[in-house]
Amino acid sequence: MSTERGDGPVPTPVDPLEPWPETVAWQRVSTDLIWVELVRLGIGVLVVVVGVAVAWALSGHWLFGAALGLVTLLSLWRAVAIVRAVHAWGYAERDDDLLVRHGLLVRRLSIVPYARMQFVDVTAGPLERAFGLATVQLHTAAAASDARVPGLRPAEASRLRDRLTALGEDRAEGL
Repeated sequence: MSTERGDGPVPTPVDPLEPWPETVAWQRVSTDLIWVELVRLGIGVLVVVVGVAVAWALSGHWLFGAALGLVTLLSLWRAVAIVRAVHAWGYAERDDDLLVRHGLLVRRLSIVPYARMQFVDVTAGPLERAFGLATVQLHTAAAASDARVPGLRPAEASRLRDRLTALGEDRAEGL
């Protein structure tokens, strides 16, 4: 295809090292997922801090004080990483497949063909429910290709589940 002859646009070259195709209309997950993940982090950090603080109070050894400082620094670093990681999540519905992207340091793009889906789960734990969120989990025959989309509002999760199920059934009939 050449634009000089006027027979259409030249396709944009795709960089194999850039897994987020710009030609795709990405849907973002809810930013409330940041709060869910921060609360989870806070619970874990609280347990560790209490344990280290008790050990420091009982022994008085300076290493426990250093451990508290290290836990604080790592917790702050993880909080920043959580914010960035949630912003990296996205999904896109295309004609024949669903794309799911996530990751900061190691970016991952999962492409799940509708015809390969076996079933779709919608889950919401107590913390997700408290923030009005749900997770859509797609299951395929290959365990490594399972994809999930966290941080969706329940109505969007149900819509996506129903659409993926209907498309999966339609595509599977053609096999």
